[in-house]
Amino acid sequence: MKKLIYIGIIFLLLQVVPSSVQAQCPMCKASVESSLKEGNVRGKGLNNGILYLLATPYLAVAGIAFLWYRKYRKKNISINIPNENIHLN
Repeated sequence: MKKLIYIGIIFLLLQVVPSSVQAQCPMCKASVESSLKEGNVRGKGLNNGILYLLATPYLAVAGIAFLWYRKYRKKNISINIPNENIHLN
């Protein structure tokens, strides 16, 4: 059931995120557009490169947080008291 909830949350987040994102400032965009008009093809991947560099640290932090959560969630502490069995998560 939890997996279905997680999939639903991810689906909703993907619906909220716009499909076309511009990561350039107006001056950079004008510079790239003017160089493209002159025949220079170097600026075509600039926007994707900026988005890639922007997303990488967030994905790294999310991955570390997920691994940390999984590691500490699995700790199971057992306390042995005569005639009682207590388990703490």
